[in-house]
Amino acid sequence: MKKIEAIIRPEKLGEIKTALAMAGFIGLTTYEVKGRGRQKGIVLSYRTSEYRVDLLPKTKLELVVDDKDVEKVIEIICDIGKTGNMGDGKIFIMPVEEVVRVRTCERGNGAV
Repeated sequence: MKKIEAIIRPEKLGEIKTALAMAGFIGLTTYEVKGRGRQKGIVLSYRTSEYRVDLLPKTKLELVVDDKDVEKVIEIICDIGKTGNMGDGKIFIMPVEEVVRVRTCERGNGAV
């Protein structure tokens, strides 16, 4: 199993969540986060002055999937989350050693 963490634009969450559900990936967790990447934020103008916003609002999406489904999930997130502009996000993939469902103590893929 793998844990997929994706940092995406907040306005893309609904579309990505719907596409993942239609592909059979129902369980996920989201967080409202702030961060910056290579662009180091953006410069905004207010009246006559400019100021830098260096931490931009993003959404963090987490889900655990079977190894065979990782590429499918990456494809869905990239296809829908991509705008072609800086700040579209990143995807991180990590191994998961074990999953345990708290309610039943079930382990492994069945617990996801």
